[in-house]
Amino acid sequence: MTSDLLAPLDLAFWNIESDRHPMHLGALGVFGAHSPTAGAHAADLLAARAAAVPGLRLRIRDVWQPLAFGGAARETDPDFDPLNHVRLHAPTADFHAVAGRLMERPLERGRPPWEAHVMPGEDGVSFAVLFKFHHALADGLRALKLAAGVLDPVDLPERAPRAIEPPRGLLPDVRKLPGLVPGLVRGALSDVGRALDIGASLARSTLGMRTVSALTAAPTGTRRTAGVVFDIDDVHRVRKTAGGTVNDVLIAVVAGALRRWLEERGDGSKGVAPRALVPVSRRRPRTAHPQGNRLSGYLIRLPVDEPDPLGRLDSVRTAMVRNKDAGPNRGAGAVALLADHVPALGHRLGGPLVGQAARLWFDILVTSVPLPGLGLRLGGHELREVYPLAPLAPGQALAVAISTYRGRVHYGLVADAQAVPDLDRFAYAVSAEVETLLSLCEA
Repeated sequence: MTSDLLAPLDLAFWNIESDRHPMHLGALGVFGAHSPTAGAHAADLLAARAAAVPGLRLRIRDVWQPLAFGGAARETDPDFDPLNHVRLHAPTADFHAVAGRLMERPLERGRPPWEAHVMPGEDGVSFAVLFKFHHALADGLRALKLAAGVLDPVDLPERAPRAIEPPRGLLPDVRKLPGLVPGLVRGALSDVGRALDIGASLARSTLGMRTVSALTAAPTGTRRTAGVVFDIDDVHRVRKTAGGTVNDVLIAVVAGALRRWLEERGDGSKGVAPRALVPVSRRRPRTAHPQGNRLSGYLIRLPVDEPDPLGRLDSVRTAMVRNKDAGPNRGAGAVALLADHVPALGHRLGGPLVGQAARLWFDILVTSVPLPGLGLRLGGHELREVYPLAPLAPGQALAVAISTYRGRVHYGLVADAQAVPDLDRFAYAVSAEVETLLSLCEA
């Protein structure tokens, strides 16, 4: 049986997981329903189709071989049963309430680490599916591909075939070890400067910080989710008037929502500039590991203490330009790149400690998950809304994931349910901030 060795960052995600901090991604899709039995039919389809998607049959097992000692690898599960992964729930009037409870539960590690939860709507005209994928199995792009494999087929535009390199993560041949050592040493030495630069930037990012209890409360392992949706045209109106990119506007909306929310809670926003980690994909289609996470990131201070909404957008734009000029391989946001230079056993032994260090690195995650522009369906039922859901790292109480689908922006919010019991108020603040930016740009 061929094994596919986990890339270093995948291995890090696998080892920093704990019961209170499961490291799975989620996506909550809401479908229109033709009948009250549409949800049950969808669950049957998902189970039937899952067996035909190779990536959904992969489990993760420990590896104790030379050059990968203490590592882990993906391999096909010979006992794969889709019924262990697809669950049909009782009808509900609140998809997010159910999704929050389901996001609390870690995926079972002895079998392929993914699940699909089907929730019929009490109204009989909708149902939702919550997909969960462990971050060691898939990043956002890979998770999208796996989910698409169990949805209805879509007609994609034809592309010219291209050569695909064989996977680089297969278990190594021990006989090649002597020849690999010089290259490994040269690579390690060449990265010392980058590592020092990342470390110095990280230290500077902590200077002048004001702790925000709403974002740094002690974790409880509970979860709550919420969603916000609005037209992408609203974002373009703001961008064309005030400048910046679509992403700049979406991040500035988070900063403004945090300000509104903190003020409403009585925490105050004076001097508050939480560090937001904005992941950056480093995938290169022709050379990247076919399944592994290839991520870096930008770290920016969200200008929560800036009272002017357009001033906040300008601050975000300036910070993002600075990050892009420096590139994703340096700076405090590039800490994930250091995972490439930690031996497998180091990830296994140091995973819990590294996970606890996330609080020292950033205060809130703001990530963008791309979705196809094509309309997706399940059993002929149209996907109308889709909310990406990010994992909460140790020390974080709130994470924001953003996707654009069919001309609408979807904010997926995940929070520690006890640390942030008023997540619905933060969701309302997101909508209010969009309306404020629109009104200022149309004035």
